[in-house]
Amino acid sequence: MTMLGTYIPGRSPVHRLPAGVKLLALFAAIAALSIFVSTPIAAAAAVAGVAAVFAVAGIGPRRAWPLMRGALLMVAIIVAVQLIVAGWHKALIVGAILLASIALAAVVTLTTRTSDILDTLIAVLAPLQKLGVRTDLIAMALALTIRSIPLIAEVFGQVDQARRARGLRPGPRVLIVPAVLATLETADRFADTLAARGLD
Repeated sequence: MTMLGTYIPGRSPVHRLPAGVKLLALFAAIAALSIFVSTPIAAAAAVAGVAAVFAVAGIGPRRAWPLMRGALLMVAIIVAVQLIVAGWHKALIVGAILLASIALAAVVTLTTRTSDILDTLIAVLAPLQKLGVRTDLIAMALALTIRSIPLIAEVFGQVDQARRARGLRPGPRVLIVPAVLATLETADRFADTLAARGLD
């Protein structure tokens, strides 16, 4: 199975966009989703728009489904909680915003090399170097944050697969606890890798 967020070479219009343009578009889109998606119709339009972005990027349904399965599971859990504490309207809005944001982050990481993301972030932060700021570390942190959004969704998908293989019923204890532990383990591996490369 392709790891969600792993770069997939391609020649789509999205692939050809500069990394800086895609990052700026990602941040702007997430901000717009948070501000303007406030009705079920807007939520449906947002999800449809993200599906169109997948299509333009050359990521069809057969490829998108295994990639987004973990995200759907994670969002479903959050929506279920929102249904209890805030009602169906709020749950629908929150679910749509989260799903669209995760999907957009996935598109960026699927169509952009990590090295290009790092180079772009370092260039943007370059003025801070005059103040003695370690811009390489900040860029690395931002790149890992973007990379981790879809990666956490992947973790949820793997946990659900393990749950089904063991014949266990879905539930917070069965899904959330293992997912959190797996996410922390992944973070530890990231930290070990960075430490091995001299980044503390």
